[in-house]
Amino acid sequence: MKIEVYSDFVCPFCYIGKRRLEEALERSSFKEKTEVTFKSFELNQNSPRDTDLSIHEIIANKYSISIEQAERSNEGIGKQAAAVGLDFRFDKMTPTNTFDAHRLAKYSSTKGKEAELTERLLKAYFTEGKHIGDHETLLEIVEEIELDREEAKAVLESDDYRDDVRRDESEAHNLGVQGVPFFVINNKYAISGAQPTEAFVEALNKVAAEEKEGNTLQPLSSENADGMVCDENGCEVPKNKS
Repeated sequence: MKIEVYSDFVCPFCYIGKRRLEEALERSSFKEKTEVTFKSFELNQNSPRDTDLSIHEIIANKYSISIEQAERSNEGIGKQAAAVGLDFRFDKMTPTNTFDAHRLAKYSSTKGKEAELTERLLKAYFTEGKHIGDHETLLEIVEEIELDREEAKAVLESDDYRDDVRRDESEAHNLGVQGVPFFVINNKYAISGAQPTEAFVEALNKVAAEEKEGNTLQPLSSENADGMVCDENGCEVPKNKS
């Protein structure tokens, strides 16, 4: 089974959805036969690399709400993260542009380190408050997972893997992806949002048991399911999940 995950490193539901997918695979009998790859998707290509605004201020400005309301919204997301063992530190997060991080992820995939770097970047942003748009920070992370610092530096100082990132984003557009995380299974089935682990288990079992003909993506998430999605307008926990 092949699973492609469209996601961004500053998307909270992408990290939560990643954990839920991993939990579902752990429960399955075909984990070792499943290949998971990550596809680039920037929530906002125009995000500045550096900003003095906190994540709460950015959310407040985006939705024209108070800082207190933004904090409560983020607290709700934090509870969802905690439920899957993640520690989201909104007070430490450093909003940034993720294009270079995505380029570096593409480089890491040529070294067999894509999964490791993806996990490391998500933790760096959401838990450690690291500036993952900063080149020095990215190079420190690269060294932590035993990738070559000088090779990675050369990538960051060039346009290498730019087209790879844009190709993923073009593919997402062609698939009609409106928000992330977005999971494509066997180029045939689609799961949108950080669905509950049980929903992933059910979907994976369905795919394993039923190999249908055709290339059209078939939604596996229920129309009434409240999978959590981040899109260009932001991230919000469904009201019944806060």
